Parts: sequence; C-alpha cells; structure tokens
Amino acid sequence: MLQEKNILVGVSGGIASYKACTLTSKLVQKGANVKVMMTENAAKFVSPLTFQALSRNTVYIDTFDEFDPKKIAHIDAADWADIVVIAPATANIIGKLANGIADDMLSTTLLATEADVYIAPAMNVHMYQHPAVIRNMKQLEEWGYHFIEPGSGYLACGYVGKGRLEEPETIIHVLETHQKRKKPSLLSGKKVLVSAGPTQETIDPVRYFTNRSSGKMGFALAEAAAEFGAEVTLVAGPTNEKINSPLVKRVDVTSAEDMYKAMHTYFEESDIVIKAAAVADYRPKVVYDQKVKKKEGNWVIEMERTKDILQSLGEKKTRQFLVGFAAETVNPIEYGKAKLKKKNLDAIVVNNVAQEGAGFQSDTNIVTYVNEKREKQLPLAPKKEIARQLFRLIIQDMKDESL
Repeated sequence: MLQEKNILVGVSGGIASYKACTLTSKLVQKGANVKVMMTENAAKFVSPLTFQALSRNTVYIDTFDEFDPKKIAHIDAADWADIVVIAPATANIIGKLANGIADDMLSTTLLATEADVYIAPAMNVHMYQHPAVIRNMKQLEEWGYHFIEPGSGYLACGYVGKGRLEEPETIIHVLETHQKRKKPSLLSGKKVLVSAGPTQETIDPVRYFTNRSSGKMGFALAEAAAEFGAEVTLVAGPTNEKINSPLVKRVDVTSAEDMYKAMHTYFEESDIVIKAAAVADYRPKVVYDQKVKKKEGNWVIEMERTKDILQSLGEKKTRQFLVGFAAETVNPIEYGKAKLKKKNLDAIVVNNVAQEGAGFQSDTNIVTYVNEKREKQLPLAPKKEIARQLFRLIIQDMKDESL
C-alpha cells in the first residue's frame, strides 16, 4: 500500500530519533519515496548523513537552505508529500503544531502541507501526561491529525511508563491500514461467498472420512475479498486455519450436507460465489451410534453419493458470478473445462495437486483460471497473492459482462 507513495519523515529532537533510521529504511524497502526533514536538535542525536544514505535523498534541516532557486524548499516538500510522519514527535513539536507556531523548517512545513499527517509521540511519561500536552494532542485530533500512541516500558530517562516511540513496524502497519481504507475498493458494495477446507463424513463416534485440504486457499480468497472491500461470508469445514480479517463472517460446518445447507443459505444474496472447499463426494451409507469394535477380517463400508454443491448452485444461479475449483492430477485443464460447462460456471480455477508447490496444505499454489474468454495461468506464488490475482480476473470478467 506504500509502493510509490511520497513520504516525508519529520524527525524532532529526542533520544528516540535513532528509531527513525529504521523507520526510514523500512519505508524505502516497502517501495516508498522517502525524504527526511530534521530539526536542528534532532541532528544532535543522529547525523543527517545517516538519513541521506538510508533515504537516498537530500535531508532538510534549515528553512533557509534553498537547494533549487526555482522552488521554495519547505513549500515544495509540503506539496510533494502524500504522507507526513513525525517520529519521534516531541512535546515541543506537538505544541508548535497545535498553536500554529512555525519557527523552523519542520514546523513551517507541517503548517503548509495538505497531506495526511501521522504523529508518533515520544517523551517522558510525566510529560506525556501533562495537561498542556494532552490539550495539544486533543486539538490536533479534532483537526484530523492521526496519532500513533507511544508504547509503555523502560524510558531513556530511567522511568517506566507510557512514552516510548512505537516500533517502526507498527508505525508502518498503521500507515498501510489507513491507506487501504482510503484506496478505492474494487469490490465495494459486493457480497462474496467462499467455501473452504475439507468436510468430515462420520462413520461412528470415533471415525470419519476426510481429505487433505487445509483450507488455506479458501481462507486466502476470503481475506482478499475483504481487502478489496467486499462483504464476505466464509463457509469453512474443519480446519486449523484462522481468519485474520474482522470483515469476514465465518460459518463453521462439518459435513458435506452441512456445507450444502450453508452455501444455499447465503447464495441468493451473494454477487460472487467461489467454491474452493474440497467436499467429500461420498459418505458412509450407514452411520453407527456406537464405536464399531475391531474384529477379525476386513470391514467393508458401503458409500453413497453426497449432494453436488457446485452443480446445485449452477442450476440455481441468476445474477451470481460462480467460480469452482478443480483439483486434478491428470489432464487438469481438460477436466476443468468439462466441469465448467457441466456445472454452469462462470469460471473455474484448475490446479494439478501433484505438482510441486501446488495443492493441499501448501502455502503456495500454481493455478489456471479458465472460462470461455480466457485461459490464464498464474505461476507459483503464495496463496494470498494467487487469491488477489484471481479476484482481479473475476472483477475484469464481471465488468466485461456488464458492457
């Protein structure tokens, strides 16, 4: 989310200035364009040369250092920035900004910029609790400035309490999260239904039939849909996978019949439906109430077909964009295309689970997205990235259909 963003890092004069070096380095690694602006006191803690080497840009300190006669440096920097991060933000710079004081380059630039400004305070615990500092922070919050609260712990002054500059990784996470919310959502207003994981078909209270599915691909699809702004329902078979997005509604099921009912419950209201679950094709015809005891000879279990969830959804669909998965080991594209037509799908995702790096329980996958318009192979990548690429293809196909 920070790729190619212009980020101005403001460093004020506190011992936590050294953490701004790591922050600058990590922002550059994220693909951001980074410039650093320091107060004169900050330059007493960390050499400007350090930030110049890390950011690969000239470091701003003095308002009257005009490097380009065609531009006013602090105005140019203020206009250039998409995001401004003050880290560390001392009580002094917070007070200046809250009261409109512009007596050095950083404070002057902060008054001139229209970019999003994030303030990461760092100071003594008693300073942080002082009424004047609290008032100044409240005023800035009312004006729309974003605060990244300091952590608690051992402070440089010897006190233990709240006032430590938050870790660079956390600051970056806050920036990325906020930028995601601002980004136009590709699936905003859409409802997405995803199934994931295996099913368990009971034999007796102790035993059941299942398969090797971990649910990782389906969970990655659910999170990608939420990332793109959709309202997501995830119907999950028994799995150890966790959903990390609060925007995903998780519905847990056990058997193929449970999954059939859940998918049909949410199908009508959905815009996009992806059946990534590995549902059992067969189940025991007889289910025992008590554990079947071990005895001499073989045990033959008669199996019966389960309901074909994907085909039933294909027969029922009206406006939904329906996507199936085909996990094959022989002639995967051929079988996938046959399944696409037979089950009235809009697209099918085919993968050869015998291929290294693909299939069940792996964190990566290799798939081919197939429908009447395209046959797009997605090479080896983490399942989360595969999920994002699949949704981009789905979104494009839905746009084409509406033309």
